[in-house]
Amino acid sequence: MTAALCAGVAVAGATAASAGPEAPGPVVADGKSAARTAPAAQAGALAGLRAYFVITAPNDTAGAKTAIANNSGVVWASYDAIGVIVAHSTSTTFAATMRTVTGVQQVGATRTSDVPAAASNPAIPASPSQSTPTANETSRFDMTLIGADRAWAVNQGSPSVVVGVLDTGVDDQHYDLRANFDATNSASCAYGRLDTRVGSWRPTDSHGTHVAGTIAAAKNGKGMVGVAPGVKVASVRVAEQPSGLFFPENTVCAFVFAGDRGFEVTNNSYYSDPWMYLCPNNLDQAAILAGIQRATDYAESRGVLNVAAAGNDSTDLANKTSDSSSPNDSTPVSRSITSACLDAPTELPGVVTVSSITSTNAKSSFSNYGLNKIDVTAPGSSVYSTLPGGTYGTLSGTSMASPHVAGVAALLKSVNPAATPADLRTKLATQADDLPCPSGCTGTTANNSYFGEGRVDAFEAVSGTTPPPGRYFENLTNVNITDNTTVFSNIVVSGVAGNAPSTLKVGVDIKHSYRGDLVIDLVAPDGSLYRLKNSSGSDSADNVIATYTVNASTEVANGTWQLRVRDVYSGDTGYIDAFNLTF
Repeated sequence: MTAALCAGVAVAGATAASAGPEAPGPVVADGKSAARTAPAAQAGALAGLRAYFVITAPNDTAGAKTAIANNSGVVWASYDAIGVIVAHSTSTTFAATMRTVTGVQQVGATRTSDVPAAASNPAIPASPSQSTPTANETSRFDMTLIGADRAWAVNQGSPSVVVGVLDTGVDDQHYDLRANFDATNSASCAYGRLDTRVGSWRPTDSHGTHVAGTIAAAKNGKGMVGVAPGVKVASVRVAEQPSGLFFPENTVCAFVFAGDRGFEVTNNSYYSDPWMYLCPNNLDQAAILAGIQRATDYAESRGVLNVAAAGNDSTDLANKTSDSSSPNDSTPVSRSITSACLDAPTELPGVVTVSSITSTNAKSSFSNYGLNKIDVTAPGSSVYSTLPGGTYGTLSGTSMASPHVAGVAALLKSVNPAATPADLRTKLATQADDLPCPSGCTGTTANNSYFGEGRVDAFEAVSGTTPPPGRYFENLTNVNITDNTTVFSNIVVSGVAGNAPSTLKVGVDIKHSYRGDLVIDLVAPDGSLYRLKNSSGSDSADNVIATYTVNASTEVANGTWQLRVRDVYSGDTGYIDAFNLTF
C-alpha cells in the first residue's frame, strides 16, 4: 500500500520499495484504446493547479465538459462509459461551481496538492541495467504453503491469461520476467491519463517488479518461480514521480484500461492516495469513492477479477475509529472515522481482499483484518521475488500476499476459461484451506476476521477438486542427472484399491540444459515400462516440465513406481526436481 503496504527489506544487492503501493492499470480517454503517443502537453503546470473528478450519468458527459471549459477548467481525461471526467483547474471555486451544473452528480478534488509539472511532459523511466542470475531455483515456503509447487507439475497456467500489475512499474527485461511480459498491453496511467509509449510501464520503484515475479516469474531453472509461470503479466504504472503516490485519477485510468484490454485478473497492492480511507460524508472523498467504484465495476463487467491487498496497519477494517495518516500528499490530520469510510480499492464490492500470513500460518503482525472484510489469505511475510535489474530480494506486506492470490486466480482462469469474475471469487473461497481462528480473531474456522475463507490453494485450483486421500503421490527429492547415466525417482503408492486407471497422470519436472539428451520412462511396480519421452539430438531447449497420461489399467496400483531418466549424450546435465502420480 502507498506509504504503508511494503513493510519488508530487499536483499540480493537491491533496495526495498520505499513505499509499498497497491496499484491500478492504464486506460484511455472515453474508454477507448489510444495510439502509442505521449499525452498531449498541458501549458505548464501552474501553482494552485488541482485535479478533480466530475461525475455524470454514464455516456452523458458532453454538458459537463462544456461547463468545465466555461468555468476555468480543462478536461484532462474523460471516461465517458462510466461518466467520470478528470478536470484540472486553478480556480478555488471550481468544485463548488460545478456542483450546481445540471447533469453533474458529484465533484471532488482528487488531491490536496498541486498537479506536478511532470504531468504535462512525463518522462519514460529508464530500463534498468541487467544481470543474469546464476543461482538455481530453490524451494520457497510461500509456494509450498499454497501448493504452487505441486500445481506446476499439473498446469502452470495459460499464456492467453493476462494479469495486470497495477503498481510502480515492472522491469520487462528481467531474466525471470521477460518471457512472460506482455508489452502490447502495458502502459502508464501516472498523472491520470493514459500513456502507451514504449517503456512508459517501466519501474520507478522495486515494488511492482517484486509483485510481478510472485505472480508469473518463469519456471526456467534460475532465480525463482511465480505462482502461475505460464501466464502473462502486463504492467500498468500508476505511481507518479517524484511523489510515488497513486492518485484516484490514475487508479480509474488503470481499471478502465484493464477492462478495455480484457485482462483476466488485476493485482492491486496499494490504496488510492491521498486518503487512506474515503468517507462518504465528505464531498471530495465521496466523489473519489464513486469514481473508483465505477471503474472497478467497469473492469469486472469486462471480465476482470480485481484482487487487492488489505493493508499493513494491523487495523480492524470492520471497526475503524481514526486515521492520522491522511492526506499524505500535504499535511496529515488526525480525524475520527467510521467503518463507512473505505480503503479503495480493496474494500470496494467485488474486489478480492487479501490479508497476510507467515510461514507458520499465523496472521502477519502488520496485516489488516476484519470479519467479512477479508476474503482469503496468502503468504506475505519475507517473500522472495524479482527486483529490477535481474536481481532478487525479500519484502513483507499484504502487497506480497495479494499477488499470490492473483496468481492462483490466473491458474483458475487458465483451467476454466469460461469462468466469470464471480465464478473465480467463488472458487477462490471454496477451494481455500481453512485456518483456525486464534486468540484475537473473531469468527469461525470456516470464515474469520484474520483469514477470511482461508489460505488459497494453487494445487486445487488446477486439479479442480481436492484429491481424495491416498490418490495423489509426489516425490520432491532432487536427483542429479549426469552425462550418460540412468537415475530413478521413486514413489511408494498405498491405499489405492485395485488397478491403476487408464488415465494415470504422471507429472514430471526435470531441470536440464539440453532436454533432447533425455529418455524418460515410467516404471510400474512389476517392472513394466511406459515410455514418456524419447531423446532427440535436435531438441536443444531447457527442461522437461509436463504431465503425461498413461494407460496403466493392467497394473496393480499399490507398490513402488519409478521415474527412470536416462541421459544418453554428453555435455549437459541437470536434475529431477519433482515427480508425481495422480490416480
